[in-house]
Parts: sequence; structure tokens; C-alpha cells
Amino acid sequence: MTDRVFILGAGRAGLGLARAFRASGIPLAGIHGRHAVYDEVPVTAGALTPALGDATAVLVAVRDGQMESALEELAAGRLAGGTIVLHLSGSAEPAGLAALRAHGHAAGTFHPLVPLADPARAAELLRGAWIGIDGDARAMDTARRLAGALGARTLVIPPGAKARYHAAAVFASNFPTVLAATAARLMEATGIEAGAAWSAVGGLMAAAASNLRWEAPSTALTGPVARGDVDTVRRHLDALASDPDARAAYVLLSRGALPLARAQGADPARLQAIERLLA
Repeated sequence: MTDRVFILGAGRAGLGLARAFRASGIPLAGIHGRHAVYDEVPVTAGALTPALGDATAVLVAVRDGQMESALEELAAGRLAGGTIVLHLSGSAEPAGLAALRAHGHAAGTFHPLVPLADPARAAELLRGAWIGIDGDARAMDTARRLAGALGARTLVIPPGAKARYHAAAVFASNFPTVLAATAARLMEATGIEAGAAWSAVGGLMAAAASNLRWEAPSTALTGPVARGDVDTVRRHLDALASDPDARAAYVLLSRGALPLARAQGADPARLQAIERLLA
């Protein structure tokens, strides 16, 4: 079967997927957004175009708050019989899929576990990445096929577990950016120039992430908790006393590091001392 994809939603995710599908040789029936623009493919706006009827699969790439209205628009559109509908939300369980299913359209989730902030890098980022899928059997078959064309792998989101699954994705994708901003701010507060601080933090985080490609967290963890370095942890807590938000984050994440340090074989007495400090 030759897939032909229509993308509803022309934000960063929609444009990124459009570019990635095009680079992978998957034909695009069209991409539709709020405003007509020209990316690498034309983006239509207004009423859904007749090109929707040429699609074998529709990817709904809108924000969660716009999902139900987008699905209503699709249900009222001219979908060909048997067209598969996949949405990109990692957390939503859209009620609007029921109407599409009632008209014979298998439906499910196609959630790229990739931060698609820059459409120009989407094809590169999706190669080797993971995509969370769920839904009807035919929808998941299509999702696997599309993911394979992009060079990505799929994991099945267990029924009823979507919110926890998506929270895990937020930890991995969004919070490193928050940590980087916090680390850079702390460096700048010492008097280090802002550009140098940000560059140093970015390099350090990239190296830490690279280690995780080859090692498990219990092996990759470094730093004072991993070493059982009680004195350094105490000095850090003292230094952060005037910055309660950063101190709270330090305490919480250091507590999370304790089980990893135990798995590495750190001195149990030293880890107990660190645990008392963090309490």
C-alpha cells in the first residue's frame, strides 16, 4: 500500500513532519493550517481542500485545546473511505475520534518522542527516534509504517497509561531545558559572562546526554551524590540558601540520585549522611 499523508495543523510539529515525510519519500496530499503560507510545501487555510480526499492517512497536529474542533472539522470533511486518522497528542484521549470511527475510519495516536522545535531539523531528529502509538489495529499498522519510513521506531502506549507516559516524556524532553536555564542563571550569578555560562552549560548537558546513549543511568551518573561526597553536598546547599527555587530543585534531584548511587556501590554510610542533609 502506498501511503499519502494529509497534515491538519501547520505549527512547528506539523511543518516538521511535512518536511520529514517529504524527505523520506512519503507523498503529501496537503498540509492545512490557520494561515496560507509556503514552507517547503504549500500550506492551505480556510475550508479543508478537496486534497483531503486523496489522503490514505490524516495526521492531526494541533494543540490539545484545539483537538476536538479539528476532529469535528475532519468528520465533516471529505475523507475517503477507510482513511486512517492519527493525532499527535501524547496525553489527550479525544472524544471526537468516536464520530470518525463510526464512519469507518480507524484512529489512534502518533506521538513523536522528539522536541520538534525546528521544522528544518525534524527529518534528522526523527531518524532513530521513538514514536508512541496506540489505537485501532489498522491505525497502529499505519503508524508503524509511517514511523519506519521516517527511520523511527515505535512503542505502544498501554491502555489507560497515557497521562503517566506523557509525564515521563515531559521529564525527558522539557525539563532538561529548565535545568539548563537554571544552571546558566546560577553560573551568571557568580559573575560569569552570560554567553560563556550558557555555552558551558550546553556543552556539559550535551556530554551528559551523550553518555546516556551508551550507559544506563546507574552507570552514567557522576557528581557528589554518586561519590558519596557529603561535604560538597553541604556546601552546595549552603550556597543555594538564598535561591529557594534552585535549592528545592537541587534537593529533589539529589534525592533521585541516591538510588543510582547505591546501585553504583557508593558507601552506604555516606549516602545516609547525604540523605539526612537533604531531609
